[in-house]
Amino acid sequence: MEITGQIPSQEDVDAILDLVAKVEQAQRTEDVDAFIALFRKDALWVTGHGKRLYGRDIIEEFTRRVLPGATKDATVTYIPDHLLFVRPDVAVVNVNQTYLPTNPTLPVDNGSPVYLLAKDTTTWQIAAAQNTIVVKDA
Repeated sequence: MEITGQIPSQEDVDAILDLVAKVEQAQRTEDVDAFIALFRKDALWVTGHGKRLYGRDIIEEFTRRVLPGATKDATVTYIPDHLLFVRPDVAVVNVNQTYLPTNPTLPVDNGSPVYLLAKDTTTWQIAAAQNTIVVKDA
């Protein structure tokens, strides 16, 4: 993983990698509460299909509708590949997201989420994010 921008502490890098791991775990286990806990109250989320969600309450409402059952036919991995420290308390992380279907005859789907993270005192949270679907070349 490449790290750019201001030189971060190893503690901050580890905390951000842990946050991404918590996103993956929440998605795999379809744990809405664990997922929502990662967001700031005023967060902005853009779904993989371009739906804009403003505020943790709206993100939660959407997530409670779509997450349960979302991974019944697949498992997902999240691998951070670039981390930009804009400031000591603001970072951007790009993630390679892979949905592996339980049925091996189905295609593997990929996503390329980006998370804008903000550190409030000691805790990193998602301030804004976009979950982009990767479209294979025609």
